[in-house]
Amino acid sequence: MVAFCWEAGLSHGRRVCRSVEPIIPDSSGFIGVLTLDSFRKSLPSGSLKKTALFDFHRQHGGKMVEFAGWSMPVQYKESHIASHMHARQHCSLFDVSHMLQTKVHGKDRVKFIESLIVGDVAELKDNQGTLSLFTNEKGGIMDDLIVTKASQGYLYVVSNAGCADKDSAHMMAKVKELKATGYDVDLEFLDESLIALQGPSMVRVLQPGLSDDLRKLPFMTSTLTTVFGIQGCRVTRCGYTGEDGVEISVPCSGVVPLAERLLMDDEVRLAGLGARDSLRLEAGLCLYGNDIDENTTPVEASLVWTIGKRRRQTKDFPGADIIVPQIKAKPGRKRVGLVSTGPPVRQHTPILSPNGRVIGEVTSGCPSPCLKQNVAMGYVETGFSKVGTPVQVEVRKKMVDAVISKMPFVTTNYYSGQ
Repeated sequence: MVAFCWEAGLSHGRRVCRSVEPIIPDSSGFIGVLTLDSFRKSLPSGSLKKTALFDFHRQHGGKMVEFAGWSMPVQYKESHIASHMHARQHCSLFDVSHMLQTKVHGKDRVKFIESLIVGDVAELKDNQGTLSLFTNEKGGIMDDLIVTKASQGYLYVVSNAGCADKDSAHMMAKVKELKATGYDVDLEFLDESLIALQGPSMVRVLQPGLSDDLRKLPFMTSTLTTVFGIQGCRVTRCGYTGEDGVEISVPCSGVVPLAERLLMDDEVRLAGLGARDSLRLEAGLCLYGNDIDENTTPVEASLVWTIGKRRRQTKDFPGADIIVPQIKAKPGRKRVGLVSTGPPVRQHTPILSPNGRVIGEVTSGCPSPCLKQNVAMGYVETGFSKVGTPVQVEVRKKMVDAVISKMPFVTTNYYSGQ
């Protein structure tokens, strides 16, 4: 993917690409869950997009690599394991500004978004959000996203960087279709930074900079506020680590001062893509393009809980005629967790039955820094999906014993408000 700029062609603003320059990945070998070889394979010939924190990352020792067309830090000066454990035990700061942030305006904004996703947005309370899925007519997952019903009269949507151009084109096409029939809906693609502050120390670190009481902001709720004097920030209690945390959408002009202010606290350290990936895997969270894609249905992916009960009845989302019957009939395969010892299990590793028949494939895997054993997720024939089922994985042409495990692998610590 190369850098891109385009105007939405609608009445509410545009998304502007940030400045770019070629980046050469660091050659330090293994970087947690990911390897530099895998990054090099997708390295574009052109320039990479940069977040507003690009220079900040390099000043703080960030090792920059290509990710979804962006130059992003994969780790900093400390090891991947140390960074991972710091997020679990203290608090880590991640740059996630490469994610696509969108506002949906207009009185028909809920009808619009529900025509594209499986979630029940109409039932959300003000400033409440939900994880949902863009689906296609074949029932496949086009992307996962978070939709928040902002009390300011718009929907705030965050979706994946790797799907940004696909998602934006998909939404714009639907807007054009609906507006042609008289619907009132418009899109605004935000050019703002997004950072994630994750870990058990988050509240202690962030609360002094907020007038809002974080005790009144439970998981998947959001507030528009001032953060350490920086106005116009949206703070959402969510994240990709399994820990208590927030994502903060902040004007680009304020993100470096905010990051520097957060780092003044000894509890906070910078973390990159390597730790982010192993943290999300321990938490049993999917990575789009690895664990879910356009050939995977929500039922196969064990994401039935994202489909609103009302939506199951109305069947008015893309692919509903395929997805809803699967809920009762059960699909032929299912996403599961696996644990094993010995050599690490990686993506595309074959999963076999005890008698050696191939029954599936690993989609994500790594050594768990917390559990001191290998964790992975993948798809197996439904008959082998029960927790506790013994299986084998083929690693370096050798059979390794594994067992189907419940997910998350590590207990999550989302704040429920109680």
